[in-house]
Amino acid sequence: MTGVSESTLSRLESGQRKATLELLLPPARTYGVPLGNLVGAPRTGDPRIHPKPIHRFGMVLIPLSRPPGGTHAFKMIIPARPEPAAPDPRTHEGSEWLYVLTGRLRLLLGERDLTPAAGEAAEFDTSLPHWLGSADGGPVELLVLFGPQGTRAHLRTPPGRRAACGEDRGRPGGGVRDAAHARRGPPGFPTLIT
Repeated sequence: MTGVSESTLSRLESGQRKATLELLLPPARTYGVPLGNLVGAPRTGDPRIHPKPIHRFGMVLIPLSRPPGGTHAFKMIIPARPEPAAPDPRTHEGSEWLYVLTGRLRLLLGERDLTPAAGEAAEFDTSLPHWLGSADGGPVELLVLFGPQGTRAHLRTPPGRRAACGEDRGRPGGGVRDAAHARRGPPGFPTLIT
């Protein structure tokens, strides 16, 4: 799976073989582990993240966690617009969680049209067609958690192209997790946490 033989990995682990970048990079990539973790490197002392804003689909995404792999946290900013954006629901594998910081979000999810306000959260299966925008044309700021599939669909799909992950495969919705104090729709629809 990593391209490095079991015997070589065993010798690395036991100290019988010296580690080289050539031997360490494949497992680091495969398992989504920073190279420093594999070699036991000391922390640099600066835990701050220096995000670079990403502009996609008329929104700004600011990374709040470091790659590689796993769940990624972003602050999403939907700027104010004189005319509301035309919805363009998309699908991909995985799930999303969001928390509205300011403004009123418009969340289209399958057949549902929801408007979570500041302080509300939602979690949903992204095999349902979904779209995020402003409910009233004003700015919206939210925290979003994407799994690896969501990160790929939202950040690496060039603007103007539809996300390919799971699209038009006719998968039924579902997989919404229960939460305390939730307003729930029929099975397969989002959980809106208040």
